[in-house]
Amino acid sequence: QVQLYEFGGGLVQAGDSLRLSCHAAGDTFRGYAVAWFRPAPGKGREFVVGYTRSAGIINYADAVKGRATISRDNDNYTAYLQMNSLKPEDTAVYYCAAGRYTTNPRHTDYEYWGQGTQVTVSS
Repeated sequence: QVQLYEFGGGLVQAGDSLRLSCHAAGDTFRGYAVAWFRPAPGKGREFVVGYTRSAGIINYADAVKGRATISRDNDNYTAYLQMNSLKPEDTAVYYCAAGRYTTNPRHTDYEYWGQGTQVTVSS
């Protein structure tokens, strides 16, 4: 079992960058795939970027392609979401999620969730 804690949200200007952190505790972090989600109107939680453990690849949502990168530091039990060239439409609560048997970039494939961190982008 894993507990996830997000950090790094805040108020930024359009065009700025942010790096969100997801710290894991409770189990060996290396064995879990990690992804980032955000709510989308009428769509529930939208996959932003992350790993699917079964495929071993990073997937990007069209809205953030070229602007978002996921990375991880297993020694420090932390994953990161780097977002560049932020836009007002990126404003959302961002959630870190982890799972051991993830196959598809969707909410139901990830078992553990953080409580979210608010990102607000002003123009």
